[in-house]
Amino acid sequence: MRYQDEYKRKLTTPEEAVKSVKSGDWVDYGWCVTTPVALDRALAMRWPELEGVKVRGGILMHRPNIFDVPHAPDHFIWNSWHMSGIERKAISEGIAFYAPLRYSELPGWYRNCIEPSRVAMFQVAPMDEHGYFNFGPSASHMKAVCETAEVIIVEVNKNVPVCQGGFDHCVHIDDVTMIVEGDNPPMEELGGGSGVPSEIDMAVAKLVVEEIPDGACLQLGIGSMPNTIGKLIAESDLKDLGVQTEMYVDAFVDIAKAGKITGAKKPFDRGRQSYAFAAGTKKLYDYLNNNPACMAAPVSYTNDIARISQIDNFISINGAVDIDLYGQVSSESSGTRHISGAGGQLDFVMGAYLSKGGKSFICCSSAVKDKKTGELKSRIRPTLLEGSATTCTRPNLHYLVTEYGKFNVKGKSTWERAEGLINIAHPQFREELIAAAEKMNIWRRSNKR
Repeated sequence: MRYQDEYKRKLTTPEEAVKSVKSGDWVDYGWCVTTPVALDRALAMRWPELEGVKVRGGILMHRPNIFDVPHAPDHFIWNSWHMSGIERKAISEGIAFYAPLRYSELPGWYRNCIEPSRVAMFQVAPMDEHGYFNFGPSASHMKAVCETAEVIIVEVNKNVPVCQGGFDHCVHIDDVTMIVEGDNPPMEELGGGSGVPSEIDMAVAKLVVEEIPDGACLQLGIGSMPNTIGKLIAESDLKDLGVQTEMYVDAFVDIAKAGKITGAKKPFDRGRQSYAFAAGTKKLYDYLNNNPACMAAPVSYTNDIARISQIDNFISINGAVDIDLYGQVSSESSGTRHISGAGGQLDFVMGAYLSKGGKSFICCSSAVKDKKTGELKSRIRPTLLEGSATTCTRPNLHYLVTEYGKFNVKGKSTWERAEGLINIAHPQFREELIAAAEKMNIWRRSNKR
């Protein structure tokens, strides 16, 4: 009964709650699908009286109202831990900026490194009988946000799934400053790759799936290729798979419902699928809701290299924008044009390699069409474009996979790398890549053509 009384006492309107924000404040908007809606709308209405409010968040699924106020960059500055397409567009508008990081470090950054957010506001599931608000599919770093924020405002949404966890997956009403009841919008959906896979996706997926043994533990990135890989795994004869991933995506639901995931071989969290956050279709949110087989946990736990390395046969699958002939991978930008973020790619690349029997795969099409010119461009380049961020350095890359094959970069000298990577490049570009490799002194006359 005490919790219900406290709930009533702390319940307020969005307009009243956002009065706690002052000019120059750091404000936290939570993460991904639990970014605030009603509170964002109310905060945007205060734009004439606020200047230089610095907002933190990431992987936006909808464009916040604060982006669309007059002269928005004078009033609100968006600081992203990992960018979606919405945030990428906002960079060119002068309102959004990326904070480079290894995603696994984020909880520690809040506790030990950065200036705390004075106000935190985000969506949560309705309070349970014990006084807890569940973070839903966004455990990630939210407990650290709540530990360090001066003012915590929760926006209750009955459609937020209750995501069970091991620890740090909820906040208690005693620690909450104000409660707002929003309009209960449905969970925002991310394309789950339910369309027909492309021939390229299928070719890459087949090359990867044949490398996965029974009892392997999986990490999948986002996009059509990982979803295609998940589809093939679901249709395979594999068994006793486990999950330890940064992002939980629809592909895992398909694999689990096909009976392939038991987690029986994991040395810890046996029987549970561990993840830091989730985004996908309604199928995914329904599957996660109150499901004891799934475990929401801080990203510092799910992405910890030492922990990943303790899991035998760990298989990490991620994507890339460009790769150069040295084996450097850019998954964040193309030149100075920002695309995404580092996320946990390097953590999983290193952790999987250190795992007994583990393998990490960077997967991509060999070439891509320029959206403006329609010109085909190779993803495997002599060197990364000037200004490109190196996400996975050349000593760290394990396997690169395109539709033309897979190549294990580990242990290879520069001329071996050049040969192996050119062999899985698009045939249209191989001769010019060889010519470039010769100029770079990383090609031997005995190399195969």
